[in-house]
Amino acid sequence: MARDCGQVAGELRRTFGWPPPFHDPGVGQFGLTNAVFAAGDTFVEVVAPARPGTTAGRYLERRGGDGGYMAIFQVKDLAAARRRVAGLGVRVVWTAELPDIAATHLHPGDVPGAIVSLDWADPEQSWRWAGPSWTGRVPDHAPGGVTGLTIEVSDPAAAARRWAAVLGISAPGRGPTTVDGPTTTVELPDSRQRLRFVPAGGGRGEGITEVTIAGLPATGGGGPWVIGGVRFAGEEG
Repeated sequence: MARDCGQVAGELRRTFGWPPPFHDPGVGQFGLTNAVFAAGDTFVEVVAPARPGTTAGRYLERRGGDGGYMAIFQVKDLAAARRRVAGLGVRVVWTAELPDIAATHLHPGDVPGAIVSLDWADPEQSWRWAGPSWTGRVPDHAPGGVTGLTIEVSDPAAAARRWAAVLGISAPGRGPTTVDGPTTTVELPDSRQRLRFVPAGGGRGEGITEVTIAGLPATGGGGPWVIGGVRFAGEEG
């Protein structure tokens, strides 16, 4: 989430050599503008308020500036995932139902650290939210992709357990202890991706603070790079 979508999207393009992003007019219903970049077969999206009085604008005020605010996970069986989150007492704040893609946004008060969305696509490798080239098919794309997120929360262990339960995966494992306290890691099966939960610091509250991406074609040195309030780090493999 950024105050200036064009500025942050431009910095991402210059740093990583990414092609022009897709701009989805559909986010206008939320009072937003956006830019969606393909990173391998995963995606990095920048959104910004397009009018006053939006939830996005209030988020930026609460966080004190740009930062990571949403994590979207693709699931094979969205109906089962929806039943699971209902059984956990997680509130749903928005849903989308299209023939080739569907989404369920969860209340951040029930899943701490970010807005979590559970999405489904058909064909499985397609992704309408990334534009016409990804709708119903898979275009040629670079290798690599998002391999992990770091999420700052007040209670890393509790947040990790909650995210794991929402995603229907194994209980998390305890990670190393930092100067701010213990961390907890959730491994996503079959994807070689991980979620790392760390103690919130710096007085900014909870949010996504780092994204790791395999195959970053960085043009500005070896990184890591802080863009839009988020640290981007490369990863081999």
